[in-house]
Amino acid sequence: MVRTRVIPCLLLRNRGLVKTVKFKNLTYLGDPINIVKIFNDKEVDELIFLDITATIEQKKPPFKLLSEIASECFMPLGYGGGIRSLEDVKEILSLGVEKVAINSYAVENPPFVRAAADLAGSQSIVVSIDVKKSLFGKYEVMTHSGRKATGLDPLKFAVEMEKMGAGELFLNSIDRDGTMQGYDLELIRRVAEAVSIPVVACGGASTVEDLGDVVKKGGASAAAAGSMFVFHGPHRAVLINFPTPQELRAVFTGDK
Repeated sequence: MVRTRVIPCLLLRNRGLVKTVKFKNLTYLGDPINIVKIFNDKEVDELIFLDITATIEQKKPPFKLLSEIASECFMPLGYGGGIRSLEDVKEILSLGVEKVAINSYAVENPPFVRAAADLAGSQSIVVSIDVKKSLFGKYEVMTHSGRKATGLDPLKFAVEMEKMGAGELFLNSIDRDGTMQGYDLELIRRVAEAVSIPVVACGGASTVEDLGDVVKKGGASAAAAGSMFVFHGPHRAVLINFPTPQELRAVFTGDK
């Protein structure tokens, strides 16, 4: 049986790591290299780094920092933020990063996803979709770190991205981000049922049981989380942590 991936999602701001709540209220966590080393020791399945200011500030991906991170990282690594050219994709992959996550530019220029998939292979191209729910309960794709409304329906956009060659979708609920109130299972289920490629769910995880629920009840192929793996206790003290293999096995397979 293929093991369900559990992926810490880490947010880059300049050279530091931060965590947000609903894409706002930043908490500084520390140096990314030190945190990668801790996750190495904990033998996590995969890591994804998202640069939350690159697109807003119209900056290139931080290639030098990515090179340093990739050289320290013992597990598969993904990166998203500021990617706007095939040269960016090539450069990132050449550093030892396995997956490139495209967010805002996938909305602005959908054929770019096809070009990137043709260049690198679909298995290396992830489309990251940030979703916000309106007061009337309607889901909408947002870009530019949640600041720009697109009017796009996430289900239709997910289907389009699959057709464009994306090998995976990274689905992030802005409303659940950092709240530790559980995943938006309705959103995840809808998107997972609409596409045949893997959906990585992110936003809201608090417990190991949440990780199990998003796969079993939400239909996600993998579970990503931020706060759950970087905070500890009711006062959200910064403490890098990760469930034991036994805990994960228990929620995904029922085996103790």
